[in-house]
Amino acid sequence: MAFPLNRRQLLGAGLAAAIPSAHAFIPVKAPQKWDETVDVLCVGTGFSGLAAAIEAHNAGASVLVIDKMALPGGNSILAAGGFAAPGNDMQKKAGIKDSPELLLADMLRAGGHLNHVECAKVVAYGAYDTYRWATDYLGVKWDRLGFQGGHSVARSCSFMNGTGADIIGPMLTKLSALKVPVRLRTKLLNFVTNDSGAVIGVEVRANYQFPKEETGETKFIRVKRGVVLATGGFSQNVQMRTMHDPRLTAALDSTNSPAATGEGLQAAQRVGAGTCLMDWIQLGPWTSPDEKGFGVCPKFVEASVGYGLMIDPKTGKRFINETGNRKVRADAILAIGHPAVILISETNMKKHVPMSTVKAG
Repeated sequence: MAFPLNRRQLLGAGLAAAIPSAHAFIPVKAPQKWDETVDVLCVGTGFSGLAAAIEAHNAGASVLVIDKMALPGGNSILAAGGFAAPGNDMQKKAGIKDSPELLLADMLRAGGHLNHVECAKVVAYGAYDTYRWATDYLGVKWDRLGFQGGHSVARSCSFMNGTGADIIGPMLTKLSALKVPVRLRTKLLNFVTNDSGAVIGVEVRANYQFPKEETGETKFIRVKRGVVLATGGFSQNVQMRTMHDPRLTAALDSTNSPAATGEGLQAAQRVGAGTCLMDWIQLGPWTSPDEKGFGVCPKFVEASVGYGLMIDPKTGKRFINETGNRKVRADAILAIGHPAVILISETNMKKHVPMSTVKAG
């Protein structure tokens, strides 16, 4: 989730200049005539892109949002987790003590202390304000308080209907009310730079029909204030993900949106943007090879963690601490090289696994 910036932060930010890196610069020169001009361009219609678009408009900028798909939401609309915010209303009602400092400590521990601490602080100290923004300004509704992996206390507000659409919907409604255009089937191709390497616009393919790369027509959008690149997912790009983590071959399915193919990151790299920790691709030790995408199995498995045994079916033995974090469990499954089985007693299942999940299966 992106965190709202104040006007000075937002209008002084953006990709005004590329980040130096080892990548070769492949500049795209400005066209003789631009097709349109905006202050801020947001690429991607997930949580980050839409939040940035709303705040850019409220800071006085003219804004355009683009997305290559025919439907908005990206990976965010598929999210089934929660919104972690220390001090939220449900925590207060439950008498749970929490703080930004505790959230930051949890983040650093779960991140193996490889985190960029200043960036983590932005999340930890901005989480409550963003929760208030989503609740009071957007009208997002919350269902229950969740205790999710890596947290020291229950702090995650679950979406009312259990999907990211519960936030994406209100964001799109707000953008419509603000008259900020959200242009779909518009694919980012390249950043356009000037002689000093500053980003001054983008080359896009309008009327694009995913995944037919030959569709659409080339357009150029001039950007006066900056580009917000909010389309970083690449787990559906097998070649790109195995370059960073050779274990993640085509034998593994992905719960990501089909759109998560990484072209936005690649376009940024072509103008010199640097990347780091790209091999830290989140793996979910809860899916089933019998289901495509996310499916029903993860809800059952995650509710079973701590109440059942994870077994290697070839040996009939436990091979990992079932209550370890998701990376530890996922790495262990990849290491044995085949699907594992989680066993839970009928008593624990009835007590801890939502019956709606069992019925859905």
